[in-house]
Amino acid sequence: MIFDLIQKRRSVFPAQYIDKAISKSDIEKVLEAANWAPSHRKTEPWRFKVMQGEAKEKLGLFLSLKYMETDPKPKEIKVKKLIENPKRAGAIIVICMQRDPNESVPEWEEIAATAMAVQNMWLCCTELGIGSYWSSPGLLKYMNEFLEFNDGEKCLGFFYMGYSDDEPAEATRGSIDEKVVWLD
Repeated sequence: MIFDLIQKRRSVFPAQYIDKAISKSDIEKVLEAANWAPSHRKTEPWRFKVMQGEAKEKLGLFLSLKYMETDPKPKEIKVKKLIENPKRAGAIIVICMQRDPNESVPEWEEIAATAMAVQNMWLCCTELGIGSYWSSPGLLKYMNEFLEFNDGEKCLGFFYMGYSDDEPAEATRGSIDEKVVWLD
C-alpha cells in the first residue's frame, strides 16, 4: 500500500552503503518513476545525469578541490567526505531542473515539480530496497564548471543511491493536528 511505503521511506546516507552494484534496469525504473511526477502545464522540468564508475570519483575530486578553493578554512574531515561519499554510492543521479523557455509557469512550480519527481524516485528506491539520499551542498553553484548544462537548466542536488545492510531508522513525526487549520 502506498501509505506504508511513504512511511517506510528514509534517508540512507553514503556512509551506510555497501559495495554492491545497482543494475541499470533498476536505475531506469527509478528514473521512469520520476518521469510520472505532476507538473503544471506539462512542462516536465526534471532532468537527470546518471553517474557511475569513474564519473563518481571525478565528481568527488571536483567537489573537494572546489571546497578547498572556496573555503578560507577548509576542514579535513569535510574534504575526505566530499571525496569518499561519491565513491561509496552505487550511482549518483544529478538532479536538474530545465526552466520552460516560455516561462509559462513560475520557476518555483518547476522546482516543486522536480522535487516531486525526486520523491517518486525515493519511493521507488524504497520499494526496490535501495538506500537513497538527496544532497544539496552549497557547492552546487559551481557545477557548471564540472558538467555541461543547457540554457535555463540548473542543478538542484545529487541523489545518492546504494544498498545498505543497516536497518532503517525509526522515524517520528509530530501530530498532523498541529499543522492543520480546518476552515468551514
